[in-house]
Amino acid sequence: MGRFTPHLTDPKFSSGETGEFMIATSIVESLSRIVGEANVLTTPYDLDRYSADALTPFRAYRAGYAFEQLADVVVRPGSVEEVSRVAALATKEGIPLVPYGGGTGVMGGVLPVKGGIIVDVKRLNQIIEISPRDMTATVGPGVVLQDLADALAEHDLMIGHDPYSVPIATVAGTISTNGVGYRASAFGPMGQQVVSLQVVLGDGRILDTRSVPKYSSAPNFNHLFIGGEGVFGIITRATIKVFRIPEARVFATAAFDSFEQGFDAAAEMKALDLHPTLLDLTEEDGLVRMFLLFEGYREGVEARHKRAMGICAQFGGRDIGPDDTLDYWDGRHDSGYRYKRNALDRPREERWNRQWGRSFDYLHMALPISRVLDYRRQCQEILAARGVRIVEYAIWSRPELFSMMVVPEDADGEGEEFRRNLAEAVEDVLTLSQDMGGTMEYCHGVGMKLNHLLAREMGVGHDVMREIKEVLDPAGIMNPGKFGL
Repeated sequence: MGRFTPHLTDPKFSSGETGEFMIATSIVESLSRIVGEANVLTTPYDLDRYSADALTPFRAYRAGYAFEQLADVVVRPGSVEEVSRVAALATKEGIPLVPYGGGTGVMGGVLPVKGGIIVDVKRLNQIIEISPRDMTATVGPGVVLQDLADALAEHDLMIGHDPYSVPIATVAGTISTNGVGYRASAFGPMGQQVVSLQVVLGDGRILDTRSVPKYSSAPNFNHLFIGGEGVFGIITRATIKVFRIPEARVFATAAFDSFEQGFDAAAEMKALDLHPTLLDLTEEDGLVRMFLLFEGYREGVEARHKRAMGICAQFGGRDIGPDDTLDYWDGRHDSGYRYKRNALDRPREERWNRQWGRSFDYLHMALPISRVLDYRRQCQEILAARGVRIVEYAIWSRPELFSMMVVPEDADGEGEEFRRNLAEAVEDVLTLSQDMGGTMEYCHGVGMKLNHLLAREMGVGHDVMREIKEVLDPAGIMNPGKFGL
């Protein structure tokens, strides 16, 4: 498979005054002819800020080496045709392409581990069509979720995907990682809300899927790119489901004496196919609370709220009113706004040195419902033996989706031993999830952070994915190094 390896005799590269090698002027000129000179960035400042996302070296663990490489050039295409021409050029020259949306992922999915061209799709930010009749919105890949939400509100509509990163994440980025948001209990992850896609393949061909709810005449190729992290193609347009702004809304909070009680209540709701808009069971500082929101048409909201609170009571839950959930809901995007103010588009060192990126890790595992509580118990034993403290347990949107926030007991340390101990503890609990029939991540994708564990999880499926990659991208230029490909 092709790879970007500059060396002195390669005509595509030239030597700069510093002795470093860079993309040859001829290729920069070719890119400029495609996207316009103003949309080709080559300064050290630009290459630095584009060559990372929200993953910090502290949390990268085994993937720390991935931060050693910068992109060689950034292009900002303004149309699908320009993306297609850039891809065709990159394939011809054997230069890697890395799709870049908001740069807000937390797994290193945009790290240019083999250099090459970063394709920033933020100029492709048109809201092409909002169809209240079809209950869909068709948008460019660079549309920020908040901008789409604002546009939909004018039609009394809303997006179903509502992560913390609404102020900063792009539509294509959330599709590429199949993200989970606060309304996922009702609407599912982002991938479940995709109706159709337009994708540029590595050789420049443009693939369009159809905006219909079901395929029977052929496989639905949407699923190849949902969660695909750009290794099979670059998303250049998406049609997604949208939803009416609810006519009724009820917040509620239930307190439990144990996580197990709350979990059993959530499992019973799942068994009854009772899906609140928000369902978040959290144990933090000894308090176990279930945050609930019910939205929709009035009669349905009333019925689901009444039945859900009855289920909570059945398993020992106490109705403590809506205030805790209201506070939780009102602050759900705060970290996204903080990142926008303090880190977005900043140089890498500024992002890496923020305290939140150097003191903890947040893990998201998916397991069969029947295994979650046993998994939680085993994690407690493993992490205690490692000197790692769990400061929060949670299930998010459904009982299969289990999360933990972990910190070393010596939370004041920042040395290599501190980091190594946390890394080993994290790997232990992630591989335990795999061994118990689950997955190591349900929310943010694999990126570079979890790259080394993917083949272990997928088995033969990883070989199949490699074979698909070789057919669609024989030059190996599409976001190389991700998924172990």
